[in-house]
Amino acid sequence: MEGAEDAVRNAQVVDARARNISHNVRCTECGSQSIEDSQADVAILLRKLIRDEIQAGKSDKDIYKKLEDDFGETVLYAPKFDLQTAALWLSPLLVAGAAGGIWAYNKHRQNTNVHIMALNLVRGVPLTPKEKQTMLDLLTPPRRERNPLSSWWRKWLGQ
Repeated sequence: MEGAEDAVRNAQVVDARARNISHNVRCTECGSQSIEDSQADVAILLRKLIRDEIQAGKSDKDIYKKLEDDFGETVLYAPKFDLQTAALWLSPLLVAGAAGGIWAYNKHRQNTNVHIMALNLVRGVPLTPKEKQTMLDLLTPPRRERNPLSSWWRKWLGQ
């Protein structure tokens, strides 16, 4: 009786490991599905291969390595980081860096334009309405809101 329970438990472990590995392996025929979800002939064969490898005592890492060696790195959903995939992994950082560089360049150009506008003003060159507004925004000091409590305090003291 215990032998039957062990066989069932062992089959459940093999099935769970096989499903876990199958969810992480791309179907080479479909390309957009895992071999667990695909009904293509090659997916069925790969699922059988994975189960056979598990029953032969191979580790998950060994099975992934065998699949990668046989079918290439594209069969795995999570490619490893190396020189060939560096652009894929680093592209978000490159995009963020480019956006930051563009922002810094525009800020620098805006400050440089203020100096050019000031020189043009000294030379007597008329400013465009946008340039006038920019100069007013930069040269007008920020308004300080008066504190109503301080004005009340002054009235109370009679000042």
